[in-house]
Amino acid sequence: MATLTSQQVSKLQNAAPFWLALALIPVVMLAAMQGGWYIALIPLFGWGMFSVLDTFVGLNTKNADLETPEEELFWYTLVTLIWFPVQFVTIFGTMAYALNADHLSTSEIIWLFFGIGVVTGSVGINYSHELMHQKNRLERWLADLLLASVLYSHFRSEHLLNHHRYVATPKDPVTARYNEGFHRFFPRVLRQCAKSAWDAEVKMLTRKGLPATDFSNPFWRYAALQLAFLIIAALVGGWAGLGLFVFQSFVAIWQLELVNYIEHYGLTRKHLGDGKYEHVQPRHSWNAAQKASNWFLINLQRHSDHHYKPDRRFPLLQTYTEADAPQLPHGYPVMTMAAMVPPLFRRIMNPRVRKWRAMYYPEITDWSAYKTATNPMPR
Repeated sequence: MATLTSQQVSKLQNAAPFWLALALIPVVMLAAMQGGWYIALIPLFGWGMFSVLDTFVGLNTKNADLETPEEELFWYTLVTLIWFPVQFVTIFGTMAYALNADHLSTSEIIWLFFGIGVVTGSVGINYSHELMHQKNRLERWLADLLLASVLYSHFRSEHLLNHHRYVATPKDPVTARYNEGFHRFFPRVLRQCAKSAWDAEVKMLTRKGLPATDFSNPFWRYAALQLAFLIIAALVGGWAGLGLFVFQSFVAIWQLELVNYIEHYGLTRKHLGDGKYEHVQPRHSWNAAQKASNWFLINLQRHSDHHYKPDRRFPLLQTYTEADAPQLPHGYPVMTMAAMVPPLFRRIMNPRVRKWRAMYYPEITDWSAYKTATNPMPR
């Protein structure tokens, strides 16, 4: 695979495509001003345009030089830093406008906020994911604000303390099991993840000799921030604003969990016995090298490398060939739409999972415990 030098990586022209998600904001504005079928432009732009672009621009198999200094990544990190104020204004500015617009019907307003949920889920939560992995306090706060704006603050604790540690084992709620349709995965994750995140934080406090109610528990911060957003929604739009805010939050969470579903579907780490599992490798996440959808999702589809090296910023994430990581046949926008039709998704993915098993674990002849996530819990 070709390597981009530090000088090439730092060029604005290479960072600029990762700013394309900002184009969703004028699309939201146009939809709000025009109403009607213009509202459909929001998901069509977010899901459709980048899927179409993928077919034309193809794959990106170039990897950035890992020695690229932090200061050379300014134009990449800036887009994640400015997104929270952009999203805040988009949610509440659109709410104030739509609820006072004579040309929008109730159903149009609801569909408009479905579109906003697509934006806050596919972009906002994705950017929060990038920010929460950084050591910088400002970036972590921005991650918390973005998650609170979709009422899913506990995702930070669940992702950092559980998912990365237990991915592809029975203890990770968001590792989708073989043959598990999204219609079963989604409610299971909603039930399990909040409890899993709480238990992880309480466990950390217990090791420090502190009670679960100690104010260092981030769940206090999560609750305060989410309550603040609910109050803002009520002040801007009353009961209707509150309902629209909760609705766009649900749509955003649905978007996130669709992505979680496809990222590890059917992949498992080998159980070594006595509750021990092999270390996480690139082969334990699905990789997707589609260029355009990686622009939109700031390289989230290079997920194999993200789990292998979670501290890498998105422009430095590496892509892999099939020799090192399993490959999705399409980018995330297409795959998440396919996931909404379980028979179609299984038809696409189950043969790939079976191929992955034969390729990496030919010595395992009985996959029943892996399929049902009944192997021993990790120690």
